[in-house]
Amino acid sequence: MGSMPPSPTKRRPERKLVGLLGPAFVAAIAYVDPGNVAANLSAGAKYGYTLLWVLVAANVMAVIVQYLSAKLGLVTGKSLPQLLGERLRPAARRLYWAQAELVAAATDLAEVIGGAIALYILFGIPLLPGGVIVGVVSLLILLLQGRNQRRFEAVIMGMLFIITVGFVGGLFVSNLDVGAMFAGFVPRFVDTQSVLLAASMLGATVMPHAIYLHSSLARDRHGHTPEEVEGGRAPRIRHLLRATKVDVVLALVVAGGVNIAMLLLAAASLPGIDGTDTIEGAAAAITEHVGPAVGLLFAIGLLVSGLASTSVGAYAGSEIMAGLLHVRVPLIARRVITILPALLLLGFGIDPTWALVVSQVVLSFGIPFALVPLITLTGSEALMGEFKNGRALRYVALGVVLAIVALNLWLIYSTIVFGG
Repeated sequence: MGSMPPSPTKRRPERKLVGLLGPAFVAAIAYVDPGNVAANLSAGAKYGYTLLWVLVAANVMAVIVQYLSAKLGLVTGKSLPQLLGERLRPAARRLYWAQAELVAAATDLAEVIGGAIALYILFGIPLLPGGVIVGVVSLLILLLQGRNQRRFEAVIMGMLFIITVGFVGGLFVSNLDVGAMFAGFVPRFVDTQSVLLAASMLGATVMPHAIYLHSSLARDRHGHTPEEVEGGRAPRIRHLLRATKVDVVLALVVAGGVNIAMLLLAAASLPGIDGTDTIEGAAAAITEHVGPAVGLLFAIGLLVSGLASTSVGAYAGSEIMAGLLHVRVPLIARRVITILPALLLLGFGIDPTWALVVSQVVLSFGIPFALVPLITLTGSEALMGEFKNGRALRYVALGVVLAIVALNLWLIYSTIVFGG
């Protein structure tokens, strides 16, 4: 009798750090999507360096959150949606899926619209056909994941490099006000609109779908066998968790730097310039006031951002549906369904930049629904064993949730009382 094929969950252990990097860089694409561009440019153009502190705080939060998500997948061998799907009653599970799907739709809206705007800036392609092109190309990128996760990671990491060059390049020819920049690290708001933008920036930085997805990415990349955690002795998992910390920090330092660069570029070059309340106007202003080369880099970065992030977003939506509804929809069918809201908005001529900013606010409200279960599950000794969150990490994670909820409640209050 021939030998049985090896189990797909058992992998040859990797020791070299570089071979373990990758999943966090895929998740980090969600942190530099076109929604970030709209929120950060709007914040920098209107309020200068004032809201810089929001990006710094949000990026620190993101490091903690993405590490916990990857940790959950590595220790349990299951994704966050999968674990919730096993624990929730059918009605609660469907309701939870509905809000998660709404968040995924808001994500896709921002990414497709952003890519369409970039095609318009670069080639003059109308927004609706541009949105269709973005959807088709993103599907081709996504199909790589089904064939080889490492190849998919390599493509996404290459795209992240292009995005970084595209959005950071303008800083080298911008006149930054260093004093105002350091003042921007002091937490404060100016008015209700600044709170709206802060919530949008937070929603664009700490992304709910990236929280759901990272646990799947870590599980699928590194594999898992039950005996690894039996008896509380798991040297390989400890090694993977150390590598994951490096992976997450490196990936989010890059993503956070890109976000900060966008706000700094807008604060230094766009205040007082007409039309910068839209991405198209901001791109035109960058080209005129900073230079055509910087404007071209910006547009290319925006296009690659839209293509990469919508591919990752569709992957996340597929994992959410599989975990919570126990249903796997073919990627082509899901891509067609989820792209429709963005195409409808483009077809009806709704202001795309405003749609981007509002979509990020929707994402901000979805963050606690992902974070609370994540903190609860990673703090469970029954589930995580010796790898459960320590007291300090539990308190820090709880502080992250409270800060996000407080910002959203203030947004509601100030909008109602002061009329937005």
